[in-house]
Amino acid sequence: MDINVLGPLSVRENGVSVVPTAPKPRQVLALLALHADQVVSVSALVEELWGGKPPRSARTTLQTYVLQLRELIAEALAHGANERCTAKDILATVPGGYRLETRGGSVDFREFERGAGAGYRSMDAEDYTGAARRLADALSLWTGPALTDIQAGLRIDMEARRLEEARLCALDQRIEADLRLGRHRELLPELTVLVNQYRMHESLHGQFMLALHRSGRRGEALDAYRRLRTTLVSELGLEPSAALSRLQRSILMARPENSAATAPNVAGHSLVARTV
Repeated sequence: MDINVLGPLSVRENGVSVVPTAPKPRQVLALLALHADQVVSVSALVEELWGGKPPRSARTTLQTYVLQLRELIAEALAHGANERCTAKDILATVPGGYRLETRGGSVDFREFERGAGAGYRSMDAEDYTGAARRLADALSLWTGPALTDIQAGLRIDMEARRLEEARLCALDQRIEADLRLGRHRELLPELTVLVNQYRMHESLHGQFMLALHRSGRRGEALDAYRRLRTTLVSELGLEPSAALSRLQRSILMARPENSAATAPNVAGHSLVARTV
């Protein structure tokens, strides 16, 4: 079974989609996919579907959704040659819950995590060419916001936010690697879009300022800082971090930036950024 959640939900067996059209069964499948090969408890599924106010028939209704998913899986299994397992083997009932078995299939968010991890290790080893390549490959697995087509409850929403934070961290490090490789001019179009999308993400703004400064656009770099400061003060009542303020002062003093200099490491600050 192949699972994709880094964008619209896609779950395929023998190349055949087993994603239902009805919202609630899609929710069940999405939560199972996020925890593929692991047990998802009945209580977690009930909470995802109905929050803190489940109907009296919640468990029976959940069983109905599981049966609907198994019917789709059984249809997909019929397309396979010499398929010995059943839908119950793939969507298994286990003590306390259910488990979606991938049987060695691909799971995109796990591939992303492995690729990003390899990129981070390359960064630690100062292999910036390898880091940029590995992180870019990992990020290419994303086709949109995680589970963008799913009506999300509390648990799926929390997992989608976690995945988005992981994507932003990988993006931050890929841009960092590109800056260290002197690709500041090539980065400007991408960073222009990103700082408008994530209006309070300090690390992206720091990288944008640095790329502008290295491209001989000192005034625009300082303008980028002023816009960020105005947004942070007006919307959060916060001043920019000390690291970003130091970068601003360095640019203001027109201190030359050598090729090894990077934007301040402030990726964790205002990570959940608002968009315009």
